[in-house]
Amino acid sequence: MIGLKARVQEAADSIKLRLTGEPAVGLILGTGLGGIVDQIDKAVVAPYREIPHHPVCTAPGHQGQLVCGRWAGKPIIAMDGRFHLYEGYSPQMISFPIRLLRALGTKTLVLSNAAGGLNPNFQAGDLMVITDHINFTGQNPLVGPNVDEWGLRFPDMVEPYSSSLIELAEKTALKESVVLRRGVYAGVVGPCLETAAETRFLRMSGADAVGMSTIMEVITAVHAGMEVLAISAITNVNLPDCYKPAVVEQIIETAGSSGKILSRLLEKILEQC
Repeated sequence: MIGLKARVQEAADSIKLRLTGEPAVGLILGTGLGGIVDQIDKAVVAPYREIPHHPVCTAPGHQGQLVCGRWAGKPIIAMDGRFHLYEGYSPQMISFPIRLLRALGTKTLVLSNAAGGLNPNFQAGDLMVITDHINFTGQNPLVGPNVDEWGLRFPDMVEPYSSSLIELAEKTALKESVVLRRGVYAGVVGPCLETAAETRFLRMSGADAVGMSTIMEVITAVHAGMEVLAISAITNVNLPDCYKPAVVEQIIETAGSSGKILSRLLEKILEQC
C-alpha cells in the first residue's frame, strides 16, 4: 500500500501540470456512456497510457482516457473508461483512479454504469439512481495495510451513496421530466452474465440491478471521504421465467441511447452542486 500511495502521487503530479484549477467533481463513465465527455468545455485529454502507473482499459465501450475541463459551470475530471475485476485487475488497481481523483482535490464522485435490470418493473433504457449496494464479488479494495492519511481502517458504510445527492437527483429528474428509478445495485465479478437461477437469487437478495463495476470504486471513495452519486443505465431486464440471451453489442447500444438522457440529467444536477 505504501508503494501504491507513491504511485498515486506520481500520477497526480503529472496531471496537475495540465490543470488550471482544482476539480470540484470527478466523473466515472461506464459502458457506452463515454459520449458525455463531448459536453465538456476546454477539455484537456490524457490517455491512460500517458499517466504514470495508471491501468488501461480492455473492456468494450471504454475509451481509456482522462478528460479535464468544465461542465455545468464546474471544473471536472472525467474518467472515460473504467476497470473491472474480470479484466484481471486487482481491487487495489481498480481503486487507483479514485485515489488519483482524491489526490487532485476532488471531493464529489459521480459514477455511471450499464446494468442489467432485476426489478420486473424496470424497462431497458431506464435510469436508476443507486441507493445502496450488495457486494457479491468476494473482494474489497481496502484489504491489506491501511494508509491512515487516506482514511479509517474500518470505514462505516451506513450511507455509501449520499442521501442529499440522491434527493437532488430525484428532484432534478422530476423537474426535467426524466424517469429516474431508484434501487439497490448488486456487484458481481463477471465476465459471464447471470444464469436464470442466479438472477432469481440476486432478486431475492433485494437487488434491483446487477453489474460488474462500481462496487470497488464506491468503497474506495467512501474510505477517502468523498460524497458519491451513482446512476445505472438499465440496458436489459433479466426475467428468469422467460430468459433471453443478452447481446453485448445491444447492451452497449442501449447504454449509448440512455447516455443522452443521463448527460442532460447530470448537467442539471451538477449546476446545483
